[in-house]
Amino acid sequence: MKLFIEYFPLLLFFIINSIAGIYWATGSLIVAAFVQIFYYKIKKEKIPAKQWIIFGLIVVFGGLTIYLQNDAFLKWKVTIINAFFAGALLVSNTFFNKNIIKEFLAESLSLPENIWSRLNLAWALFFLFCSGLNYYIAFNYDLDTWVNFKVFGLTSLMFLFSITSILFLYKYLEVEEEEVNDTDIVNNENPNKST
Repeated sequence: MKLFIEYFPLLLFFIINSIAGIYWATGSLIVAAFVQIFYYKIKKEKIPAKQWIIFGLIVVFGGLTIYLQNDAFLKWKVTIINAFFAGALLVSNTFFNKNIIKEFLAESLSLPENIWSRLNLAWALFFLFCSGLNYYIAFNYDLDTWVNFKVFGLTSLMFLFSITSILFLYKYLEVEEEEVNDTDIVNNENPNKST
């Protein structure tokens, strides 16, 4: 259900844009952002900071898009969100010694510190890349091309980069599993060793 709630605004935006145009789609995006916040409230879950940031940017830039009848504001929103995430990862790690990626994944993964740093940097660079790519497509191609890129292109890039990250981490997970298995083998071969 959470996955649906996460991508619901994007799908709604795409459908409404193809039926009624960018300004109705922007209005639906704003409504969907409210629905996301409402969902967390109904479930009595803490609303993630990321969700508040996205919500705020959608309302501000979406509102300006509709009010001024200028889709450039909506295009800027995607660029700014990705740049913000990149900046948050870099600034928190560099100046506050706080690795956001590690904080999200530390409960399920145990990795060497240098790998956490590399993963944090990789995601920051990925968000910077997405920010620049969105800007380029938004202001060099027609509106429909940008909408398709926003809905399908960025989502596909996120999916591919997530898979790549998992594959990168897999070799470190294998080492942990092998160490555990080697320890089990040694203990099984020498059952009296501990006595």
